[in-house]
Amino acid sequence: MSTFDPPRPRPAPVTVTGALLDGEPVTRTLEGLTLIVAIKQTCDGCRDFLRSPLDELHSVNVLFVSPTADLNAEWVDARHEIVVAPEVLVALGIRWPPFYVLVDATRQRIVTEGVVFAPSQVASEIGPYLSPS
Repeated sequence: MSTFDPPRPRPAPVTVTGALLDGEPVTRTLEGLTLIVAIKQTCDGCRDFLRSPLDELHSVNVLFVSPTADLNAEWVDARHEIVVAPEVLVALGIRWPPFYVLVDATRQRIVTEGVVFAPSQVASEIGPYLSPS
């Protein structure tokens, strides 16, 4: 079962440039398989995902990206770095967070994509694309 149709074939960037929540500019280089999780404010699932230790996703790099800064201080207790980078979401074809894309940085392609509900659900959906650890 998948939360989304097969991914639309399209290229993916290998760098993410934006700002951290405190406004500090940042550039992250994607390596291997990287799960980009697009989040938004007033999203219970997003907050739950950000507060999770992500044990189910230990075998993949995870990067959280938001189209906007955390204006309501919803993410102050997030366990994970959040990069504000609306241009990256446009480049990835992500129109409606919460959404994820699994990027193969080596091939610069999106491998799979879907809607975010919970870490275990995303781990289950991307599992077939990950190498055995």
